[in-house]
Parts: sequence; structure tokens; C-alpha cells
Amino acid sequence: MESVAGGRRDTDRRWMEAALKEARLALDEGEVPVGAVVVFENRIIGRGHNQIEGLRDPTAHAEIIAIGAAARSLNVPRLTGASIYTTMEPCPMCAGAIVHARLRRLVFGCTDEKSGYCGSLGNIPDDPRLNHRVSVSSGIMAIECATLVSDFFVKLRATNR
Repeated sequence: MESVAGGRRDTDRRWMEAALKEARLALDEGEVPVGAVVVFENRIIGRGHNQIEGLRDPTAHAEIIAIGAAARSLNVPRLTGASIYTTMEPCPMCAGAIVHARLRRLVFGCTDEKSGYCGSLGNIPDDPRLNHRVSVSSGIMAIECATLVSDFFVKLRATNR
């Protein structure tokens, strides 16, 4: 029999694979490769990938797009009981949106030491001053997630030389 932790880890990997698929779509579009999916009752209800350059919108982060799609999918303003899986630690804007959407759980792949606000520079999802807290799990497929982003920036720097 598989342990609960093992079962959760397998489930987390399954949804993180879907988020990585979104990140690869961002990469194909020349965007920083970050992807996200929102899961509710064991199905994806929202998908998103970075579209900042394409939409000319500084708020077009993967998490924001996925949260909006999920809310529209359920026709609700809050996503109580849903979880979000994202390939990189969310920034302050996205962390705030996750809290305001009332998501139950955040699962992310790699940390973002420069702008991550879910443990690296701060921790919005677990700030006791806010009226909602989000459970956070990190490091799911971290190597795959980090490699995708670091390879993108290596290629970008080589192109800009």
C-alpha cells in the first residue's frame, strides 16, 4: 500500500507536469517559461503561462492567467478548495492573487531568489496579518523547472551579445 505522502507526491508530480507543459508553451512564444494550472476536484479548471511580452501586459503572469481562467470556469469569484501548481515560486503580485482567490494550496517547483514571495524574500501565503492563509509545498520537480528557466536566460544572453 502506498503512503499518503507518496500518493500526494505522485499527484503533485502529475499536476506539475501539466504546469511544465504550460511553461513550454511560454518558451515557444519567447516568454520566460513559467506555467501554472489550477486544480479542483482532481481536474484542471484553469491553465496559464507567461504572456507578458505577447500581451504587452506586466500582469500577464502564468498564475494570474490560470486563476482568472479557473474562476471563469467555475463562474465564481473565489476558488475555495482549489490548488494551484506553478513551475516557479510566485512573485508578490501572484502570491497576493493566490491569497485573494482563497486557494487552498500552492505547489511550486523552483524557488525564485530574486522575486519569489512564498518563502524566499517574504511569505505572503502564510502572513498571519492576512485574513486567509494558503498551504505551500515547494520543490516539486524543482530541477526540471529551474533548468527550463535557466536555459532560457542562457540563450537570451547569448542572443543579446
